[in-house]
Amino acid sequence: MTVAVAPTDTSGLRARFDAALAAFLDRQGRDWPDGAPRGVFTALHRFVLAGKRLRPLFCYWGWRGAGGADGAPIVAAAAALELFHAFALIHDDILDGSDRRRGGPSVHRLFADLHARSSWRGDPEAYGRDTALLCGDLCAAWSDQMFHECGLDVGRVHRGYAVFALMRTEVIAGEYLDLVSGVGDGSVASALTVVRMKAARYTVTRPLQIGATLAGAGPERVAALAEFGDPLGDAFQLRDDVLGIFGDPTVTGKSVLDDLREGKPTVMMALARGAADRAQAARLRELFGNPALDGDGAAELRKIIEGTGARARIEGMIRVRAEAALAALSSAPVTAEARAALTELAARAVDRPR
Repeated sequence: MTVAVAPTDTSGLRARFDAALAAFLDRQGRDWPDGAPRGVFTALHRFVLAGKRLRPLFCYWGWRGAGGADGAPIVAAAAALELFHAFALIHDDILDGSDRRRGGPSVHRLFADLHARSSWRGDPEAYGRDTALLCGDLCAAWSDQMFHECGLDVGRVHRGYAVFALMRTEVIAGEYLDLVSGVGDGSVASALTVVRMKAARYTVTRPLQIGATLAGAGPERVAALAEFGDPLGDAFQLRDDVLGIFGDPTVTGKSVLDDLREGKPTVMMALARGAADRAQAARLRELFGNPALDGDGAAELRKIIEGTGARARIEGMIRVRAEAALAALSSAPVTAEARAALTELAARAVDRPR
């Protein structure tokens, strides 16, 4: 059955993605192996259904922009990307040592705390990390399953999955690049490369291209979508990095200490180091990447970042990339309905509190 969806009805689409995900998870719950504790399933059910659904939205409008009709199969295929996103977040939080995600404990922290409260034998941190790794692996497997079972014909799924597989490889390679950049030169160029590969393309460009490919778009149309998706994805991640330091934790659901304690090699921090005077540079070396950093130290770091002009420069970079994306969208080979929806999504991706 076809359901009419207004171009900007993102809340209605999100409800449909949520329903598709809930139905898929319910089926997994019924098939959960006998004798296996259900704690993993319960934790993942809660975690997956808490997302913003940005990637499914871009996938859906990539499909509609290429002339695909609305229907349950594309909603399911797009929703499968949310399971892949859950995999990426769970593993990223392990690598970054982040204790908060989506307004609650990250998955590894949830299970580490369970171990500690239960007074089990062994190391709670190792138990939490190992369990979260398995949770992430399961989300990746479920994402493949949901995508292949979406209801589209096999030929369409096969073509779309080629882009899906490329996205998956890019994300994992980007995570490795992030690790390398953390022990490397810390330059703006290397940080921008991580932004593009680890986050930007898998947030916007690849979901758009997956949707368009599923709808039967040819190589030229699919490639053209990158002219919009790449700069918008960059702007999205740059905004995410700003929120990671200057955001409101009650809104973002994440700590504003994690990136600073980790010494996350973001573009903003590379800019700050490059523009810092001698005194500022000395304090950056002392504070940034200090795992014991407290609120006062974080406040001092924020003051230094703003004092070097790094935050203002990042805002300028976000603006330039968002404008480039919208300029590309104005002539992109998509339907008028999709262009209107993608224009709204671009604004939501860049100008957001979380």
